[in-house]
Amino acid sequence: MLHNDQLDKWDRENLFHPSTHLAQHARGESPNRIVTGGSGVYIEDRDGNRLLDAFAGLYCVNVGYGRTEIADAIAKQAHELAYYHAYVGHGTEASITLAKMILDRAPDSMSKVYFGLGGSDANETNIKLIWYYNNILGRPEKKKIISRWRGYHGSGLATGSLTGLELFHKKFDLPVDRIIHTEAPYYFRRPDLGMSEQAFVAHCVSELEALIDREGADTIAAFIGEPVLGTGGIVPPPAGYWAAIQDVLDKHDILLVADEVVTGFGRLGTAFGSDHYGMRPDIITIAKGLTSAYAPLSGSIIGDKVWAVLEKGTDENGPIGHGWTYSAHPIGAAAGIANLELIDKLGLIDNAGSVGAYLNAQMQDAIGNHANVGDVRGEGMLCAVEFVKHRDSRTFFDASEKVGPRMAAALLAEGVIARAMPQGDILGFAPPLCLTREEADIVVGKTRKAVAEVLGD
Repeated sequence: MLHNDQLDKWDRENLFHPSTHLAQHARGESPNRIVTGGSGVYIEDRDGNRLLDAFAGLYCVNVGYGRTEIADAIAKQAHELAYYHAYVGHGTEASITLAKMILDRAPDSMSKVYFGLGGSDANETNIKLIWYYNNILGRPEKKKIISRWRGYHGSGLATGSLTGLELFHKKFDLPVDRIIHTEAPYYFRRPDLGMSEQAFVAHCVSELEALIDREGADTIAAFIGEPVLGTGGIVPPPAGYWAAIQDVLDKHDILLVADEVVTGFGRLGTAFGSDHYGMRPDIITIAKGLTSAYAPLSGSIIGDKVWAVLEKGTDENGPIGHGWTYSAHPIGAAAGIANLELIDKLGLIDNAGSVGAYLNAQMQDAIGNHANVGDVRGEGMLCAVEFVKHRDSRTFFDASEKVGPRMAAALLAEGVIARAMPQGDILGFAPPLCLTREEADIVVGKTRKAVAEVLGD
């Protein structure tokens, strides 16, 4: 389709795109897709291409595109009350109702919800509250936060530091002080191929214990982790990992922050990843699936233990000095209510579990024995394929070969969107939770064709 390409010109001249090669885009050397619509698991662009979005935007359009129930709730709220702040005890029907709906679904030990706009600002909130918590308890030295290499927790100053991916640190002077990293629970990339899962879990625990010993337990406030590593490669933890980590944290009085921005509200076939893996978090980070990205909204779910100390702090020091202008924004909250109601009505949590298992099994059957497929892994409606140069020796391709990006491009040419994950040749899938088995078959079939095109049969 031909265009008077004023829009493309304006885009390249005016819009700063995240996670983009800025110079190539400005020069017109990279593609520019302008999306115009969507329905179910498909999006459409202005060139008339209809693409199966097997990554749900950025893991976030959980209920699928074109849900008028959420659009209508947003419009209704905007007509009634587009905005009022949540400071000094102000609330709206939407924000109050959504907080209750979240806590009704969250683990029993959770107490209150603080609303923000995105996962990054929610984790910034968490860091501040953790530091406040330890100050109130008279532990001013207990402030360090342990994250994991390959974890993703945001792109701000502190949250970008929590993120354990090189791209988010390089040339940004990150990580900042007080943020330290430990081993990722990435069994495929274990240091010794002879390790069993049990031995690898013991290795991860040993690395964590050694880090705590070096830094001093009295200096470490919290440990943050995604139930399943997301952007770092879509990596489910090995069996027994979270129980073993929890034991270490309990022993050293270290808080656990479960970053459920990706896994919250159904993606693993359970309401929360914390439930799925038996985690006992003190704080839970939520965003993405909270509104299925129909409006920006995030949250920090605060556990009973932390909340009691926050109350004590305000008794001693007055109102807590933290807030965002758009905290508990009523339009975002209205979208969240409609979204959670739709997830329940359509049975999308059960669908994520059953169709997600089907997607992973079919992907394994289709390409799992390919000479250059090192690993097919996933949990719920998450799936990843990791490519290697030599399967038996687990020799990786050189980054200059760009196998992951080439694979994503070949799949896109087949009409399916997947994501080339960073720091490896990994193709990631995180479809909307409404994906059907027939649509899963399309994803798998097109992936098999893309693999054959890039790497041979």
